[in-house]
Amino acid sequence: MMKKFMDENFLLQTQTAQDLYHNHAAKMPIFDYHCHIPPNEIAEDKQFENITQIWLYGDHYKWRAMRTNGVNERYCTGNASDWEKFEKWAETVPHTLRNPLYHWTHLELKRFFGIEKILSPSTAKEIWDECNAKLQTQEYTVQNIIRKANVHTICTTDDPVDSLEHHQAIKADEFEVKVLPAWRPDKAMAVDDAKTFNKYLDVLEEAADENIGSFDALMDALDNRHQFFHENGCRLSDHGLETAIAEDYTESEIKSIFNKIRKGNELNREEILKFKSCMLYEFGIMDHSRGWTQQFHLGALRNNNSRLFQKLGPDTGFDSIGDFEMARPLSKFLDRLDKENKLTKTVLYNLNPRDNELIGTMIGNFQDGSVPGKIQFGSGWWFLDQKDGMEKQMNALSNLGLLSRFVGMLTDSRSFLSYTRHEYFRRTLCNMLGNDVENGEIPNDRELLGQMVENICFNNAKEYFKFE
Repeated sequence: MMKKFMDENFLLQTQTAQDLYHNHAAKMPIFDYHCHIPPNEIAEDKQFENITQIWLYGDHYKWRAMRTNGVNERYCTGNASDWEKFEKWAETVPHTLRNPLYHWTHLELKRFFGIEKILSPSTAKEIWDECNAKLQTQEYTVQNIIRKANVHTICTTDDPVDSLEHHQAIKADEFEVKVLPAWRPDKAMAVDDAKTFNKYLDVLEEAADENIGSFDALMDALDNRHQFFHENGCRLSDHGLETAIAEDYTESEIKSIFNKIRKGNELNREEILKFKSCMLYEFGIMDHSRGWTQQFHLGALRNNNSRLFQKLGPDTGFDSIGDFEMARPLSKFLDRLDKENKLTKTVLYNLNPRDNELIGTMIGNFQDGSVPGKIQFGSGWWFLDQKDGMEKQMNALSNLGLLSRFVGMLTDSRSFLSYTRHEYFRRTLCNMLGNDVENGEIPNDRELLGQMVENICFNNAKEYFKFE
C-alpha cells in the first residue's frame, strides 16, 4: 500500500518505530546545545516581516541548491526583493527531491504554519500569503516560535570578545527557555594572517580591559573572558578546525612566535602550527578548570571558491567535506590533556563519513569511567545531518560504543524554523530501532527501548551538560 507523503508515520516503517516515536520521542523537549541563531533576535523577541526573512536569509543550504538549479546570485544573497527570492526558492524546491531540503522544507511548513501543500511555483503565492499573514500575529514572535517547538535549552555560538548583553537581557526578562552562550575562540588562535590577528587582539584588549603585549598577557585576557562567560552561564566551548593540531613546542618558542606576530610579522607554517597547538591545549586546560564541555567540529574545507568568497564572505555556501589526516593528531591532542588529567568532557563531530569508525573508536580510548559517555561522538553534522548521514553515524556509534549514552541531535542552524531537524533525527532513530526489533536483532522490550529513546532525545544531554 502506497503511503501518503509525510503523514504522521513519516520515516517510521514499522509498528514498533511508530510506537517509539509517538509515545516516547515526540513528547521530549528539545535540548539544542549547538546552533548559530542570533541571541539579539531572541532578546528583542523579533517578529519577521515575511517567510523569506526567517527562512532564506543566511541559509547557505538553500543558496547552494538554488545556484545548482541555475538561479542567479541576485536571488540568493543579492538585492532581489523578498518575494522574488521566495519565488526562486519555490521554483527550486521541486528539483530538490531526495535532497534533505525537500523534507526540511515541508516539515517546517507543516509544523510551524500548518501548511500541508507541496511548495512549487503553482503554490508559491498562496503559501507566501498564508505564512506572512501568520508571521504578523503574536503567535509568531521568535520567543513564541521557540515555545511552539518545545525547546528547553539553546546554546548559541559566541566569540570571547562578545559582551553577552543579549543573553543577560534574556535572563533578566525571565524567558523560561534557557539561552546560554557557548565559547568559540577560533579567532584567538587564527595566526595565519598577522594583520587580522592583531586587529582581533586589539578588540580583545578592550573587552578584557588588559594590555596584550606578551603571550602571558594574551592568556590572562582570554582567561578573564572565559571567567566572564562562566559567570553568564556558559559551560560549553566549541572549535571549528580542519583537524586537531598537536605539534610539539616549548614555552620559549610560543612566546617568541607571539612576539613576532604581535609586531606585525607573518609566521611560517611551522610557527603557525606550533602556536595553534599551544592555544588548543590551553583552551582545553581552561575548559577543564571550570568544568566545561569542549566541542570540536572537524573536517570542513572552507571557502573553496575564492572569487565568490572575496565577494560574499564566509558561510555563504562554498564549503565542502575535507580529507584531512584525523586520527594521529586527534589522538595526540586528547592524550596530551589526558596525561595531565585535564581532559574535560568532549564532543567530537566529523564531516567526512569515512571518519565515522575512526571517531567511533577514538572516543573509546579516553573514556575513564568518571562520566557516562564522557567522550562523545557528535551527531551527523552539516553535510551529514540528513537521514543517511545520521544512520551511518548512529550505526558506527552502536557498533563501536554505546548508542544508549549518546547526547543526541542539535540544529547547528541560523534559522528559528530548524527545530524540526530534531523531529527528523528522532524519527530516524526510532525507525532504526524499530527495524532491529522487527528483525529479531534486539528484544521487543518497549520499556527498555522507550527509555533509551527518551534518553537520547533529551535526558542524556540534560544530564551530560548539567546547565542547571
